[in-house]
Amino acid sequence: MPDRVDLGGYAKLYLFALVIVVLACLIGAITFNVGPGQVVLLPMVWAILMGGALGLSARFLPAVFRLDRAMQFKASAILQAGLLIFIAKLGLLVGGSLPAIAKAGWSLAFQEFGHFVGTILLGMPLALLLGIKREAIGATFSVGREPSLAIIGERYGMNSPEGRGVLAEYLTGTIFGAVFIAIFAGFVASLHIFNPLALAMGAGVGSGSLMAAAAGAIAALQTPEVAKQVATFAAASNLITTTIGTYFTLFISLPLAVWGYRVLEPVLGRLTRAGAAAAANAAASDAEQANDAHTIDESGELSAAARWVSWIAISVLTLLCNQMLYKTSVADALPGALIILLCVAIGHYLTLALRNKIPAVCVVSLIAMFLTSPWCPYAASVAAMTGKISFLAAVPAMLTFAGLSVAKDVPAFRRLGWRIVLVSMVANAGTFLGAAAIAQFFHHG
Repeated sequence: MPDRVDLGGYAKLYLFALVIVVLACLIGAITFNVGPGQVVLLPMVWAILMGGALGLSARFLPAVFRLDRAMQFKASAILQAGLLIFIAKLGLLVGGSLPAIAKAGWSLAFQEFGHFVGTILLGMPLALLLGIKREAIGATFSVGREPSLAIIGERYGMNSPEGRGVLAEYLTGTIFGAVFIAIFAGFVASLHIFNPLALAMGAGVGSGSLMAAAAGAIAALQTPEVAKQVATFAAASNLITTTIGTYFTLFISLPLAVWGYRVLEPVLGRLTRAGAAAAANAAASDAEQANDAHTIDESGELSAAARWVSWIAISVLTLLCNQMLYKTSVADALPGALIILLCVAIGHYLTLALRNKIPAVCVVSLIAMFLTSPWCPYAASVAAMTGKISFLAAVPAMLTFAGLSVAKDVPAFRRLGWRIVLVSMVANAGTFLGAAAIAQFFHHG
């Protein structure tokens, strides 16, 4: 009986999500030029913006369209569970890409450290000097793409300061990231400090739109022959960052960010007036979130039935998005979606059996990776079935729920304000420069 009541409370959210995903897919991708680079706004951008707009305008809407605070917490819980669908798809890509990654060479392998360490080296000190507290961990441990949302969501919860930080980084990167990285990469390339191919490796930050913007800006300053090589190396770097980057963020950059915060915050966090004021504000914000968590039942763990509904609902929305954007029918893609769902379910229950000693993000991705690896006898069949679902088709549904949940965090985002935008841009610059420097040393040093 409790599960039935619980599920009924989510019906309105899933209906909102369905409408938003369909509208986002109908809008499609919009491309425009920024200087020498090109910016592509994908349907996932419209999904998160429309979800956020619905939550932010709740007070002005009729009751039937209103998204109250309790529903926003429910959307956050759905997002946390549904992100495993994306992680499973990512793992399936990893297994099939292992041979290509092995051939990529040492420079492509080691530049991965630069992508994730660079964000912390530049972003964390700046965030602390600007008075940002624990949100700095979520905002600077990576460039804040989808796997980062999943990692922080599982480790801390999306309603935590770390969750607000990674979501703020994601929103900032989504809205401003491509424009900023195109301008920044073009400027760095014009200085002729780095080899163009080293810069191309730095461009592979794990986001297709950011990679395209940075690589386009770099390539525009090269000869046609070098421009082709820039595109090739940027794609290879982005492949590595997209596939194995989850493990770097989980086991290297997140622990490093936590350690860096623990060491630097007592020093840098108290050097400025902003830091002192932020401490009081952060405590008040955390108290408000804790109060909400106690007064709104739906802000905690999903029930078993509600968790399954969230997995199935996001899978259905992914299939719909896949058909609208990539013209693969739901019937053709359904076997692949069932495999993804199976990876998530097995990974989740195995994590529970292991008493959460290993994060579900890691367990799910390892199971999925094995299914398309050379060691699995059915790898070719699994890859063929799951390959009918585009990597990007799984994103709009998840980001719709991210948008639907964001209004509850507006006070925290308003408190961070322009500071989180600046930190995000510096973190993006750090990941680009860090990877390019390491690639320069190994490949062209």
